[in-house]
Amino acid sequence: RKRERERKRKYRERREMSGFRCIDISTLPSDREGFYATNNQFQKSGPKGFIEVKVLENDNLYVRVDLPGVPDDGIHHRVDAVRQKVVFFSGVTFNDGYEKQGVREYSGTAGLGCDCCEITGVDAKMKDGVLRMIVSRVKVKDHENKCTLTVPPYTGKSGRRVEDHPFVVRGRKGAFVGESIADGGLFLAVDMPGVSNGDDVEILANEFEVRFKAEIKNVGEHDESGRLYLGSVDASDSSSTPDILSHSITAAVNFGILKILIKPRPNTITNKE
Repeated sequence: RKRERERKRKYRERREMSGFRCIDISTLPSDREGFYATNNQFQKSGPKGFIEVKVLENDNLYVRVDLPGVPDDGIHHRVDAVRQKVVFFSGVTFNDGYEKQGVREYSGTAGLGCDCCEITGVDAKMKDGVLRMIVSRVKVKDHENKCTLTVPPYTGKSGRRVEDHPFVVRGRKGAFVGESIADGGLFLAVDMPGVSNGDDVEILANEFEVRFKAEIKNVGEHDESGRLYLGSVDASDSSSTPDILSHSITAAVNFGILKILIKPRPNTITNKE
């Protein structure tokens, strides 16, 4: 029995030593133009930016905030009770036990950038890692002038440098993480806010690479279009790296995050001692 335990221990050590290691180079631009959207290196089309605030035809505000990982019922929001100018929002992601940095906590504000209006109500909906709010307002002065001042003032953009998520107050701020796991496998998480399991999600693997693609089918009422995400992860950083195809690969989208788990298949070696 002692020899059997020792044999199993040595086998586990060999599996762990020959496991995957992931070096993230996804934030390095591959051409002069850089990234389509600096908020996510894998986004190829659709609305850019971690947040979007725009004035609707009826003068209400539409606010979109990317909060990947936050459950549909996990968002909290309130209006500034003193000035009625901004909406405070916060949320915490679900802990799946794989990310070493643990859960992510988000906290931020959005709303009016003027002195002539006040917020009268907020209709908020959290789905697939995206918070969407319709913020109603009323004019309290300068009634003859149309107001278009909103906060935050920045919008999505293209560029050569991927930005950290501005509303993350704890946990990872990037859109991707790759973690080696104890049994010699690999856990990958890719932020894809807006994507659900009902969308077109494709996972393709070869010996040392995993490619993924996701396209949002259901476009939000006030969004200009859906989004397309496309990318790959290379796990061939050493000659001892095992073949991905010899492992089991499972994938799912949870609250706007694509999670891929690559694990060794069950050991079929039997003890003939």
